[in-house]
Amino acid sequence: MLNKVPEITIYFWIIKIMATTVGETAADFLNDNLNMGLTNTTYIMGVLLLITLYFQFKSRKYVPRIYWLAVVLISVVGTLGSDNLTDNFGVSLETTTIIFGILMLVTFAAWYLSEKTLSIHSIYTSKREAFYWLAILFTFALGTAAGDLIAEGLNFGYWISALMFAALIGMVTIAYYRFKLNAVLAFWIAYILTRPFGASLGDFLSQPRHSGGLGLGTTTTSAIFLVTILGLVIYLTKTRRDETPFPNSTDE
Repeated sequence: MLNKVPEITIYFWIIKIMATTVGETAADFLNDNLNMGLTNTTYIMGVLLLITLYFQFKSRKYVPRIYWLAVVLISVVGTLGSDNLTDNFGVSLETTTIIFGILMLVTFAAWYLSEKTLSIHSIYTSKREAFYWLAILFTFALGTAAGDLIAEGLNFGYWISALMFAALIGMVTIAYYRFKLNAVLAFWIAYILTRPFGASLGDFLSQPRHSGGLGLGTTTTSAIFLVTILGLVIYLTKTRRDETPFPNSTDE
């Protein structure tokens, strides 16, 4: 198989952050605005994710529309997983953050012990792809719990939380370009941090003003970001700007 994931470009990070924001706002929209309830929303989105992942695994190369649909859906499911623990089972945000943090680290450890690499430039076997998507699921769930803990549990508010996580992402970027931080480590730290950043940004845009947001609502916020994601995915499909041109057998 060719590499099953996109190359890391500016488009990757833009779509990833927007997908993260959609994960937060779309989960709230389906759960609250459509009155589907947290449990029913989780079941429906979980089934849609499994169907999309079936086509993702079946594909022999990176296909932008399938890959990014999977990312958007796994963002929603990760958000719902965190929300289920806190809302349905009464688990505190602190505990939820710790649980998903441990699950994520265990996934990375098992992935590295099995494949001797965590590089996304080498996702060309089904086993590596399975580790990849499992890790992404836990990064989204962890990011949701951590974002809610900072913004709501510790009362920092959505805007301050978004700025905090943006600053951390900036620090990782500087460490990579200026101090030569390991590329794989820098990628995954940034990937994890973009989740709470996007979640805090989504809440800031969508939540009512009396709750510290701009009051755009989950419908408007989700629609704006989904249309933008769709436009970028169409662009990448036509230009193939983020495709790996040939199989990369070098683990970085």
